[in-house]
Amino acid sequence: MPVEVLEKGLELTDFYEPTRRQYNANRLLKYMESMVNSNEFKSIGLFHVDLFIPILTFIFGQAIFNGNTGIASVYRLKNELYGMLRDENLLFERFVKVIIHELGHTFGLIHCHVPTCVMRPGTYVEDIDQKKHHLCPKCREEFEINKI
Repeated sequence: MPVEVLEKGLELTDFYEPTRRQYNANRLLKYMESMVNSNEFKSIGLFHVDLFIPILTFIFGQAIFNGNTGIASVYRLKNELYGMLRDENLLFERFVKVIIHELGHTFGLIHCHVPTCVMRPGTYVEDIDQKKHHLCPKCREEFEINKI
C-alpha cells in the first residue's frame, strides 16, 4: 500500500490530564478517528507525549480494532526515561514495532502469545525489544484471511 506522511499540528491541551501529567489516549484516539478522511485506508497518529488509558499507568499506542485509526507515542520508548544511554536506532526500532502492532489491530488482529510476534502485547520496552518487526505464521495467516 502506498504511504502518505502528513505533518499536522494538533493542540493537545484538551487531552491533557493534569492530575496524571499525561495525555488521555482514549480521547485522543476518538478525536483522531473523527479527523480521518473517509478516503484514507488506515491512519496512525504519531506523538511525542506520555499516553495513558484509565486502567493502565501508561501505553505505547492504541488502535480501533477492525477500524482505520490508531495512535502511537515515542515518549515511553526512549532509553533516557529508564536511566540508559540515548539510542536513536533502538528508539526507531521500538517505534516501528509499536506502529506495526497498532496497525495489526486495525486489521482485526488480537494479541498473540508468541514471544517474537509483533502482535505480542508490550507492557514494558523490554517486551518490545524481544519482538520482531513481523507477524508470526499464525497471525500472518489471520491477517491474510482478514485483509481487504
